[in-house]
Amino acid sequence: INTARHIQDTKRSSHISLHDTSAMSMSNKATSSLRRRRGARAESSQQHDSADESAGGAGISTILSDDSTNNMSSFLRGASSNISGAATDTTNDTVRSSPPTPSSRMRRKMSDKAVSKDESRLRKVLTRVISGLIMISLFIAILLSGHVYVCALVFVLEVLLFRELVTVRYNAFFDRIDQTIPLFRTTQWMWFFVAIFYSYSEFAVEMIQSNTKLHDLFEYAQLAPPLSFSLYTGTFVLTIATMQTGHIKFQLNQLCWTIVVLCLTVGQLKYIMHNIYNGLIWFTLPILLVITNDIMAYFSGITCGRKFIRRTFMQLSPNKTWEGFIGGGFFTIIFGWYLSRFLAKWTWMTCPTNQFVLFPQKLECEVENIFHEATTYFPSQAFELFPRALIRLWPNVVEICSINGDGSNLTACISGAINQKHHHWEMALSIVPIQLHAISLSLFASLVAPFGGFLASAIKRAYGIKDFDSIIPGHGGLMDRFDCQLIMALATWVHYNTFVKITTVSVSKLLYMYKLLGEEERKQFLEKISSAN
Repeated sequence: INTARHIQDTKRSSHISLHDTSAMSMSNKATSSLRRRRGARAESSQQHDSADESAGGAGISTILSDDSTNNMSSFLRGASSNISGAATDTTNDTVRSSPPTPSSRMRRKMSDKAVSKDESRLRKVLTRVISGLIMISLFIAILLSGHVYVCALVFVLEVLLFRELVTVRYNAFFDRIDQTIPLFRTTQWMWFFVAIFYSYSEFAVEMIQSNTKLHDLFEYAQLAPPLSFSLYTGTFVLTIATMQTGHIKFQLNQLCWTIVVLCLTVGQLKYIMHNIYNGLIWFTLPILLVITNDIMAYFSGITCGRKFIRRTFMQLSPNKTWEGFIGGGFFTIIFGWYLSRFLAKWTWMTCPTNQFVLFPQKLECEVENIFHEATTYFPSQAFELFPRALIRLWPNVVEICSINGDGSNLTACISGAINQKHHHWEMALSIVPIQLHAISLSLFASLVAPFGGFLASAIKRAYGIKDFDSIIPGHGGLMDRFDCQLIMALATWVHYNTFVKITTVSVSKLLYMYKLLGEEERKQFLEKISSAN
């Protein structure tokens, strides 16, 4: 009886000891790191052995008989193995469902930030694309409305560009300007309208000279120079009169800034009206070339930036890369080559005009030769730089030979002819000459015009601003988008008058100047004309 009681007490104590041991094991496992999973099994086996030892330490070895001791030992081993196995499984489940460690939470947090950053970038790109499509649609609609509306668009843009640039410095020194300098904004806008009146009154006079129907207005046209000078002197006097003795240096700096802004906006756009009336292609093509360069430089930069050239391209704009600059120029040249050929098909783009009409009319003119398709021969000297085997693989290349060494008797080479000797290579290209002008403008749009953007970046960096304004969603201000267009318009006018056509001389302008001559001068003019014939 005593032996049976001891066996029952021993069973109870062994179960309690094993449960306590397994609970301690699970608690230790739950607080261990995920990196120690491999050691978990070894640790649980050690605890299994300790559970057996604690069960055998109940004080029954001296009381039990050998048989009962063996039976009890086998029973306890089975119970201990079952319980330790359950404890091990529970421990593994606890390890699997344990709360994330600080490193895993940090990785998840970084992942959330990366996802949020990607979504923000995608949202910005989508906003820029939608805004860009809207601007292009408005540009095409105004372009098809007529020359007068295009000129009105340019005038509105000039006003807004001037406002954005002068506002940069005005906001930086608002407290000082508002309290100490009277009529500061008034004098700035007066200088702007003086520059506008001088620039475009000269353009209006040239339009009157070139249109015989408007020659009756030449008396009013003569008033443009004195009116421009009167506005200039009035603004000059008012500017000097408003200077304060304690702020002269500051006011002179502001006056210099105003003059610089006028040079950037009105000065560089002085001849853009001439580009419009010389043919809308000279207004449309340069604008689209700059837009193409801007877009392709952006995509070339985000896809290949700093993968081939790690050196910083421009300190004023650290986000610009050499890959973006080169890629933008490459795609701009290709785009300009095909775009110019496409625009040359439409008289609305190629025909010049001197009419001021509010409703668009079909333009008819004698199209210039540069807009007609012609055959151009590639310089033969360039082929001497390449192996003959390679040149023969090029399409449209013909080998020209002389017969019996006579350089004046040339013909296409015939394979195997004994009396023929190689003279030169010849390749004929069927192109529209405007395409060659487009390559020149594309090079300027890719190599020089981007520096207008770098100047805008320098101004923003100097005054600690991100954008000049927020008038265009996703793009900022107008200056952020037209910074490269200003010098491009001026370059187009210089290119047109240098390589295409001199617009300062025409029959209508000569007739206009003839009417300004006196009686004696008219007689002399007619005598000279008759003697020249």
